[in-house]
Amino acid sequence: MTRRETLFYACVLILMGAGWGITIPLTKIAVSTGYGHFGLVFWQLAIGCVIMGTVCTLRGIRLPLNPRALRLYLILALIGTILPNTAGYQAAVHLPSGILSLLLSMVPMFAFPVALLLGNDRFEARRLVGLGCGLFGVLLIVAPGAEVSLNLPLFWVAIALIPGMFYAFEGNYVAKWGTEGLDAFQVMWGATLIGVLLMGPVSVLSGQFVTPVWPPNIPQAALAASSVVHVFVYATYVWLVGRAGAVFAVQVSYLVMGFGLLWAKLILSEAYSPLIWAALAAMFLGMYLVQPRPKVALADAPAMGNTKG
Repeated sequence: MTRRETLFYACVLILMGAGWGITIPLTKIAVSTGYGHFGLVFWQLAIGCVIMGTVCTLRGIRLPLNPRALRLYLILALIGTILPNTAGYQAAVHLPSGILSLLLSMVPMFAFPVALLLGNDRFEARRLVGLGCGLFGVLLIVAPGAEVSLNLPLFWVAIALIPGMFYAFEGNYVAKWGTEGLDAFQVMWGATLIGVLLMGPVSVLSGQFVTPVWPPNIPQAALAASSVVHVFVYATYVWLVGRAGAVFAVQVSYLVMGFGLLWAKLILSEAYSPLIWAALAAMFLGMYLVQPRPKVALADAPAMGNTKG
């Protein structure tokens, strides 16, 4: 890349980090009035499905519905949105937005052991140290004195780690078994469509269906904004991987974590003890050490359908 291209792509990276980062406090706002997690997941999928369907239609791309494609959509709907976001929305009720940002940054670090288990990668001591740094950062978060205004419940900290584990597995699943020759937009459209069909009945039968109002109230507006921002930022991520490479694009993880803390402070007026900033430093170091070398595939990249914000 030329210096000019590098500068341009770096600016794109910053915008992506700011966009993904703001989805986390928006998620906190979305759960602030007691909306159930199943209802929130349904509308998140529905909004993403409409946007992806529109984009694919405008591009003249159809959605394959053969058995192999349907299996792919189902798997990615489950591990990329339904299961991780069900956990994430519940954790968001009990944890500060900034803490959620830190815990979500564990995706690249979780991706390394998953890649080893699936045979996507080989062992490297450097990356094992990086994983250790990330786990040390988590320990600092739950250490006595690290709380913001209330003691952080250990149970919900553990629940908040679940999305990152699923996203790490999703990225490795795609790296190992591929996407049946479909591009990312088709996969996202298919996965969100399957997700809508699954979560619609679940949200209704569980009594958690969220009835839209107009004009939307603040939580509904926050959910809609978070879903829209994620779709466009993820599309930009796919574009950036194609232009600048996976190793360059995956550095957005640093920015998502940093902007997540910044937006939490600006939007939600959150403040943190020195231990939280020490955890941030440990996780930055961990992400640096687990970054793949240029010849390594996309196993560590953000998930195909990470809509948790």
